Order: sequence, then C-alpha cells, then structure tokens
Amino acid sequence: MYNLLTDPLIRYRQSGEAKREASLPEVYAALMADEVEAFPALRPHQRHAWHAVLVQLGAMAMHRDGLDTPPVDADEWRSIIRALTPDWPDDEPWQLVVEDITKPAFMQPPASSEERWQDFTTESDTPDELDPLDTAKNHDLKRSVAPAADANSWVFALITEQTTDAHMANNPAISRISGNGSRLAVSLTPSTRLGRHIRRDIVVLLSQWDSLGEDCGTTSNGRALLWLLPWDGKEVLSLSQLHPLYIEVCRRRRLAKDSNTGRLYARRASGTTKRIAGNEYLKGRTGDPWIPVDVKRNKILTLPPPFTTGFTYKRICDFITSGDWKLPLLCQSTREEAASSQTMYIVARGIAPGKGQNKTGGYYERIIPVRHKLKLAMLNPNEIQALGDIAQDRIKQVGKAQGILKDAVATFIARGKDLRRDLIPNERQRVRSDAAIWSNRLDEIVDATFFNGLQDEFEETEANHRLEIRHRWLRNDQDRSGVINHARALLHDAEDSIPCPSIYYYKAREAAEGLFEGRIQGGSGFPDLFPDRDEEAQE
Repeated sequence: MYNLLTDPLIRYRQSGEAKREASLPEVYAALMADEVEAFPALRPHQRHAWHAVLVQLGAMAMHRDGLDTPPVDADEWRSIIRALTPDWPDDEPWQLVVEDITKPAFMQPPASSEERWQDFTTESDTPDELDPLDTAKNHDLKRSVAPAADANSWVFALITEQTTDAHMANNPAISRISGNGSRLAVSLTPSTRLGRHIRRDIVVLLSQWDSLGEDCGTTSNGRALLWLLPWDGKEVLSLSQLHPLYIEVCRRRRLAKDSNTGRLYARRASGTTKRIAGNEYLKGRTGDPWIPVDVKRNKILTLPPPFTTGFTYKRICDFITSGDWKLPLLCQSTREEAASSQTMYIVARGIAPGKGQNKTGGYYERIIPVRHKLKLAMLNPNEIQALGDIAQDRIKQVGKAQGILKDAVATFIARGKDLRRDLIPNERQRVRSDAAIWSNRLDEIVDATFFNGLQDEFEETEANHRLEIRHRWLRNDQDRSGVINHARALLHDAEDSIPCPSIYYYKAREAAEGLFEGRIQGGSGFPDLFPDRDEEAQE
C-alpha cells in the first residue's frame, strides 16, 4: 500500500510548468535526465533531508550493483533499489503503510511484537505535525496545514524528521548533529539544477567509496537502512555496526490509513534512549559527507545561538579559508572539476536553533558562485591561505567602517553630544546599541556582493591592479557602490528616519556627519582613499 517503488506518490514539476506524479525510481530517472524543476510539496527546510536521502540511497544502490554511472532508466533504478532489501519481496520497506507492526515500512522501523502497539499513544493527523519542532513554530511555518491524505507530504515529513530532528522532550536527536545544533549541509555543485547536483554527489561518493567513514568507525559491511531493524525504543546501535552512508531513523513512527475517510495519519511512540550511541564524544563526527568539521575542537559545524544570522560571509570565509576546518567530501572539487574552467557553486543549508527549547533561529540557505581560481585554491593550502589573508583584511575594513558609522549614528541619536565626554556609560551604551541597527545593515549590504569582490581581487596578479580593485570596493563615487558610499548613505537614511526634535536636528546632523567624515578620511580611517584631503591640507 502506497509503494514508493511502483506507485506515483511524488510530485515534481518539469520545465514549462508541466507537473508529473511519479514513483521513486521514476523520480531518479527524471533527475538523472535533468528534467526536474522543483518538488511542489517540498518545503525549503526539507530540501537537504530529501537531497541527502536521494544521494545516499542512490549511491548505495549503485555500489551494490557494481555501477559507476547513474542509470537513466526507471526500471533499472527500481531493480537496484529493491535489491537493497532482498529479505522483503513484497516491498514492505518501501511502503508508507504496513499494518503488521513487526514488519518495516518506509522510514518506519518494525517492533518486536504486535503488543508494542501499546507504545504508540499519540496520533498526528497531518504530515507537518511530524516536522522538527524547531521549524514548526506557527510564525515560521503554519502547522497542521498539509493535507492528511497527501502521501507526498508524508514522505517528505518522515524523511525530514527521521534524518534531521534535534533533541526534544522524550525524544533524542539524530546522531549526525552536535549538542542542540541541527544537521547542516555544505557542498559544491556544477549547477544549481536539482538533478545535476544530486548526480554529482552520487558520483563523487562512489569515486571515494573506500575512504568513506575512515575517521568515524563505520564499516562498509555495516547496516545502511536503519528502518529495516526492529526497534522497541531501548535497542542501541554503535557506529561500528553501521555503513558510512547509513540513513538513520531517530523516532518510532507508524503510518496508518483510516478505513472510513481514507486519510493517512501517524501513530507516535516516545522514548529517551538514543538509537545510535557515541555522540557524546563524537560531537556529530559521523562521516556525514556534507558537514565541515572543526579540526581544533573536533566537532562539526553548527549554527548555535546567539549566531542566528545564517551563512554570512564571515562564517563562510572562516570555514573555507581559516585552516581550522576540514571541508566535507562533497565540498571538495574532483580532479576533473579542478581541471575545468567551469564556475561551480557552494550550496549551504541549515536551521539555526533559537534561544530556549523548541525555538528556531530560522532556516538559512546560501548559494555562492565559485570561479576557477578559487576552486583550485580550495585544493591548495598555500593558495587558500593567501585568499584567507585577503578575506580577513577586507572583513577588518568593513568592521572599521561599521564602527565609524555606528558612532556617527549614535552621535545623531545623542543630539550631537560627544559620546565619551557628555554621556554617562549607560547612556552611551544605549545610543550605541540603537545605532547598531544601522551598522548591521551595512554588513548585510556588504554580504550580498562580498564573494564576487573577493574573487576579483584574488584573481588579479598585478599588485597595483589589486590595490585599485580594493580601493574601488571601498570607495566608488561613480556609482556609489563602495563600502564607504553605502555607509554614508545609511547615515543619511538614519538622519531622515530617527526621531529628533527640530531644535536639535541641525546640531545633531552636523555633529554626526562631521564625526563620520573626519574619522573616515582621517588617519584611523581610510586616508589612502582621500588624497584630495591631503592636498587641501597642504594648501
């Protein structure tokens, strides 16, 4: 019933807005033919869970069958996927609803006996009730709105919960995260097209098969599809029992169909025992091919509170260029990719937890074009260090401009008073805090084009031309696109929008702009960008 291998349960959209309903093998065939534009039922925060399962499952099926080139035929995909579950000739592991609880269903582990139904005390009427709580707050995503009978939505909800869920009351987290973090993903792709990205990840995993899991203790003979294994809530697995690309399940769930209405619903069982042991010391280092690892602290990349601004340019520069991080396998270019001048893309996805239990800092996704020289640099420690030096210098210069802007806006808020001389510490702290809104906006503006400018400078071989690129990035009076131009415009916006009594307005504006121009053009700012100021001083 609801068999993913044979029934058209998954909707996808082709180019030209044509919609298709397909079985899982037919979806693979369409992806390999690059015919898929989107999955309409897939929510943004579910993208990586779906992507990862397609890649892991596809790679394991191909390897078992001895293939190194992804099939293009749906029947062949059906055959090699079915071969992963030879003990189940009736396809129970690929069906959404299996009434016998002692048999597996898709992403639903079996129990040891029918009596274990007594553990399943809670029902979920709609797929989005299975969503990780961090993403199901009503102001983030409306809850209980997905149709109960929509098999496609149940497929995505099960995959997302079972492979990405963090810790919640009476339910432990997945093994592939650290602490209260979430499962992030950073990968390199030749295209943002869904099919080409998935195909590339599958091929890279197959090419590096013998080295998978070498740092985390998994084994090539280990268990791969964990929903095949009986689980009554107490049985614990170790990484040494698992395949490097294991697809885990962290919750006991069973889907059922209401015989009267035909609706699907989920029955849930709680438990405090982790399905996979060892994460206390592994800190998420399970060999996940999408997650960077901090080599100094031996833990994976997370977006913990209070870092809730996502994949900013500072964060990405840190794990790409600092040398403190080991990039995941799927964020490293192959020899063929390195030899090609084709632009590739870094795709980063993840959910940042918020402050407090069951809170979310939001879903973040970022795509960064990677031109040829940067692609090569990512394979060369010396080159990446040179890139890192340029990036850190640029980041410091942005920080300097932010500091000057913040003080200028704070001076306006203080109605022209001297921040250090005329304000007591509490007042000074308050006005600077209010002014930080504007300096943060400058950071957001810089973020939008940071990597393009960084690569422009990195690719230039002549020192003088590099300096020209840097200066133009900082100050470009022609189109006002420089960092300083943006900072000045933000100061003017602040003066126009921050309430200030008219009796103080002109004094406040003159003081703010005088501070801004004096410090921007002065010795502690960017004097090299204002040679005309030196000429005026000499006259």
